[in-house]
Amino acid sequence: MERTFQIPSGDISLTATLHEPSQSGEKFPLVIICHGFIGSRIGVDRLFVKAARELTANGFAVLRFDYGGCGESSGDYGAGGLDVLLSQTRDVLDFAFQLDSIDPERVSLIGHSLGGAVSMLTASTDKRIHSLVLWAAVARPYDDIVRIVGERGYQEALLTGRTDHHGYLLQDCFFQSLNGVLPLRQAKQFEGDALLLHGNRDDVISVDAMFHYERELRLRRRGRCETEVVIGADHTFSTAGYQRLIDSTVKWLREQTEQTTLAVS
Repeated sequence: MERTFQIPSGDISLTATLHEPSQSGEKFPLVIICHGFIGSRIGVDRLFVKAARELTANGFAVLRFDYGGCGESSGDYGAGGLDVLLSQTRDVLDFAFQLDSIDPERVSLIGHSLGGAVSMLTASTDKRIHSLVLWAAVARPYDDIVRIVGERGYQEALLTGRTDHHGYLLQDCFFQSLNGVLPLRQAKQFEGDALLLHGNRDDVISVDAMFHYERELRLRRRGRCETEVVIGADHTFSTAGYQRLIDSTVKWLREQTEQTTLAVS
């Protein structure tokens, strides 16, 4: 079953789609999908739709949403900076925890690209998140996003207050909010388990970012970390790497929920 909701977040509304297994009367483990820079809850080549439906077929509830100014959500993307993206993620979590069908002890985030950095920053401070999956996650938000936008667009934002990037009016405060944000450093505060996947043909965010996350996550006192290089995959997993990505993600998340169930029982 798939339902669409409007989630209040400050003075805007975030559009979200909830996928739930067909069984009734059960509480399901929840996966929340956080899309990347100027993305949407659909994803390139319907990445997040396909992933949500496959996860649901394996017994998970999945909530995928559009950040403000993206997809069908209201607002302007990046207005207020990275703090707003973090706030919107928390608002989605708050909404999810009010759903009767969700097991609050089995909640995971999947973050792609910049959504991976946002997911890591969120999980490092929000104890409601039990496990984390990063797909081609940004490790250095300021450097990576400035490079993606390009020097000309970045300088235009600094001089005029904004720049048009593929139809998104990015304000200078958005870029400045990324400066000094260090998800790699924050990773040490996350106490849950993490799975990191990255394509070896990613020409947007180098696969090296995955190894930087792995190094920091393995230094923790609590929480396991597993990694996998997805052979043949590009940044959006639109190539032959998609099936490997989703198979590995489903398998790992199922193991996580089974461990949590055993621990509770």
